[in-house]
Amino acid sequence: MEKNIILIGFMGVGKGSTARDFAKKYGVYNIDTDDLIESKTNREIKRIFKKHGEEYFRALEQETANWIQANVKGTLVSCGGGFYKVKNIKKLGKVVLLDAPFEWIYDRLKSAKNAQAKLAKRPLFSKIKEAKKLYEQRVSEYKKVADVIVSVDKLSQKEVLEEIAKAGGIK
Repeated sequence: MEKNIILIGFMGVGKGSTARDFAKKYGVYNIDTDDLIESKTNREIKRIFKKHGEEYFRALEQETANWIQANVKGTLVSCGGGFYKVKNIKKLGKVVLLDAPFEWIYDRLKSAKNAQAKLAKRPLFSKIKEAKKLYEQRVSEYKKVADVIVSVDKLSQKEVLEEIAKAGGIK
């Protein structure tokens, strides 16, 4: 895999777990933009937001995107929900949207084995109306930047991985 594969999508759609499964199946490295930011700042994302605000966090995302563009090749990159807004997203690699309806995402989080932890990591889901409003704002924006759209609610995980591999030129 020469180019990176950039996974975007709404929080909770399964970017992280899909990236881990993909890396295991296809023997590629995967990195997570939120993990990179937390590592660099030595702070959790929610603490960064609380202390510095969204604008500061978005600047960190752009800095991370610039680093990926300059230094990362042949890697699967799973991105935070708002990472699609970075100016150079198309230069980072093939952009793959993991797409699903809001209700499917919420049900996925609620029915997970560690549902409390998954929901706690995403405090926005404690305010369902606000989360759904954000989803509705972003869904068309995601589709505009995506090179490939994978409907995760209609496919098995195996099929999702195969679609991502096809998008990345992996046989």
